[in-house]
Amino acid sequence: MPTPHQQAEAELTAYGLSLPETDLAPGWADTRYLRVRGKGFAVLGDKGQAHDALTLTFKLPISYEMVQDLPFVRQGSPWYRQHRWAIAHFDSEDDILAEMDTLKGWLRQSYVAMAPKALSRLLTESGA
Repeated sequence: MPTPHQQAEAELTAYGLSLPETDLAPGWADTRYLRVRGKGFAVLGDKGQAHDALTLTFKLPISYEMVQDLPFVRQGSPWYRQHRWAIAHFDSEDDILAEMDTLKGWLRQSYVAMAPKALSRLLTESGA
């Protein structure tokens, strides 16, 4: 039976792949990389991560400052901060499923930030 973290990753991956022209590629170490036309918009996993934990990385040009005080958001390197990439980490005791609406919103925001403008417009105009 999958852990809540594995269930959340599967649901977020399916949501990401439902966005126009996306794919899933292997990243570095134990990560998976959601891409739109070859440009990454989300990283799932982390090196050596336990099966009952999950780290997610998103580009959040709109809400980056607002999310920094959330208990599951980790401080990234200066490059991540400068380019407004937020890192969310959920350990085994964290209720990741309670945050799914937030994480899907972040995934969408990251997609819109990284997708070519024509694809971003399709998504924002459709309200999907």
